[in-house]
Amino acid sequence: MVTKRKTPAKAAKATKAAHPATPASTPSPRPASGTPVNGPIFAEPAVTQDPTKYKVPHASDSVAYKEMDALTKAKKFLPIPFPTVAGVAEPILTLAAALGPKGPAAVKAIQAAKQIVFHTAGDTGNTRGPGVEYTVADKMVSDFSGEAPAAVPQFLYNLGDIVYSFGEHQYYYDQFYDAFRDYPAPIFAIPGNHDGIVLPPGKPEDTLSAFLTNFCTPGFAHSQDAGVVSRSTMIQPGVYFTLDTPLVRILGIYSNMLENPGVISSTPDPTKAGKLKFPNIPDVQLAYLKAALTRVTTDDFKGAVLIAVHHPPYAWGGTHSSSLVMLKEIDAICKETGVWPHAVLSGHSHNYQRFTRTIGQRQIPYLVVGCGGHGPLQKLNKGVTIRTPQSMPVFAQPEANDSVSFNSYDDANFGYCRVLVDSTQLRIEYHPASDGPSTKTPDDSVTVALATGTLTTYTPPA
Repeated sequence: MVTKRKTPAKAAKATKAAHPATPASTPSPRPASGTPVNGPIFAEPAVTQDPTKYKVPHASDSVAYKEMDALTKAKKFLPIPFPTVAGVAEPILTLAAALGPKGPAAVKAIQAAKQIVFHTAGDTGNTRGPGVEYTVADKMVSDFSGEAPAAVPQFLYNLGDIVYSFGEHQYYYDQFYDAFRDYPAPIFAIPGNHDGIVLPPGKPEDTLSAFLTNFCTPGFAHSQDAGVVSRSTMIQPGVYFTLDTPLVRILGIYSNMLENPGVISSTPDPTKAGKLKFPNIPDVQLAYLKAALTRVTTDDFKGAVLIAVHHPPYAWGGTHSSSLVMLKEIDAICKETGVWPHAVLSGHSHNYQRFTRTIGQRQIPYLVVGCGGHGPLQKLNKGVTIRTPQSMPVFAQPEANDSVSFNSYDDANFGYCRVLVDSTQLRIEYHPASDGPSTKTPDDSVTVALATGTLTTYTPPA
């Protein structure tokens, strides 16, 4: 279990003091049409202080939540169909394309350095106002200052639940654009359940409306949701896609809008032979996973392969449980293609958790990074001390002949993960925001040898 050193309040003050003087990228001029002239825009031209209150006050969602609870109780709160990418088995976005005109040079620099670094966190939205979410974002921004070129983060990968309570357009300014106004790199994302919920009840086609508007545009543009913030929209091909970089491929899946569990397909109904549990949900993501994992083999890709999904395959304690049926579907495709991920990233549970799954000789870290800013944090310790590591036979699946161990957690602090991939290893570090911007030693970490898919001791660069 992770021990803490600073309170979030103290860290917030320290973060601002150590903010870099200027962001790492300079915005391009934006004409009246809102389309960037010289490619995508990331950070603002000058750093400003965090606001003390939201520009758009967050309305109470108590009525909508009561309605959702009633629908759940009546078994009428069900997954909603989502937009598919027509005619494409594996939607792909390259890092070079996401960087615009500067992309080719940036990718060449990564290839020359033989190393890439990026951030990841989920559940970043917050309804209560600027505070912990902004503090987490500020600490991420501090990772761009004073680093060797190869150690500078190339992007943030958001694991979903970007805007609470239900992914509304009007809250994108405060919870996304303003919170990350100083983040000087691309931000990619998969939707979480709150990004896809339609409440109060609306038309099913309303699901993911704001997410698509801000992350899945045909070209770089300025979203009305961004207000005065300059950041461009992202050009993701869909709500499921592969982010392709020189050293890592991230396979992003949308696990739909239920509180529990994650749903990625029509799902066979275990109580009714031959029947489907969610016949309205397309199975396109299963085909996508198969195509993406097959391409790892056909391309002879030697880098890290990560799967990102909002609902965690494993989660302990709290109100957000594991999604073991979803995991079995992913497992079946991994077994069929012969390609297993080096790690699985998720959010949903509002804390940090790390598990290790052993399948044969392979050891796969499964991480929950749902501590990106949404509170309150979900406590795991409810009167019983939880020490790590410990075996978790409750998660083992006999048909997979696997074993699962619970290795680390933090249910007291908000934070994010810094991920490093080089030619031989994948390293994932957990950094709580309460450590402040000057602390660069992670509170938890795990390293995977790429060639064998086994845990190893990290070999730092010279």
